[in-house]
Amino acid sequence: MTQHSLQGRTDSELLWFQRRSFLQAAAAWTAAGSLGAAHAQSRGNIVELVGDATVNGERLIANQSVQTGDAIMTGPKSTLIFVIGNSAFHVRQNSNMVVERGSTLSAVSLLRLLTGAVVSVWGKGSSRQIVTPTLTAGIRGTGVYTEIFGADANRSYFCNCYGTVELTSGADHEVSVSTYHKAVWAEGGNDGGASLTPARAINHTDEELEYLARLVNQRTAWQIAGKKGDEAHGREYGG
Repeated sequence: MTQHSLQGRTDSELLWFQRRSFLQAAAAWTAAGSLGAAHAQSRGNIVELVGDATVNGERLIANQSVQTGDAIMTGPKSTLIFVIGNSAFHVRQNSNMVVERGSTLSAVSLLRLLTGAVVSVWGKGSSRQIVTPTLTAGIRGTGVYTEIFGADANRSYFCNCYGTVELTSGADHEVSVSTYHKAVWAEGGNDGGASLTPARAINHTDEELEYLARLVNQRTAWQIAGKKGDEAHGREYGG
């Protein structure tokens, strides 16, 4: 497994892709997809649900679907992995988020993260956004990790694992281009503003992105290039 630093998370949260239940569910999802979109949709779009989660305030069960427009909450020691259109999401425990509808039922226009963390892989398409209390990230086809820190949600962590992302926090704006993990902190200040500063890669791994990409028939930038880390781009991890 790739090296990663933990900050307020445990190894078990990052090793979900090693669970036998997930591997079986992922194999079933891939097989269903090979039989055609209609067959795949008939079984719902939840790949795996461990623990408790709610959608629009109602308890979620594994054979249901998460749709655009839904509000999602996960409980302690819970994890939720699902696919909408050509994008895949892993919602960590104690998270609260909304997936807002785009031009079609299967298109996410905006992921609004209020608390917790989510790993996401986005297929090619029109510009979409991830929004936290201190950050707006405009994305196209990419893989990213987003987490909110602090009781007042005044500090967001965002890693552009690969792809091109437009980042805005307060008056700060930058275009992030990455082939292997380029991270920032977006922090609110006492004056009500916010700013972007470089960050290291924390609380997520290459393997998580690879498994999510596989669910939507994609590969990460480092899988396509056949190299990563220092070999890929001269050490792109943030400082």
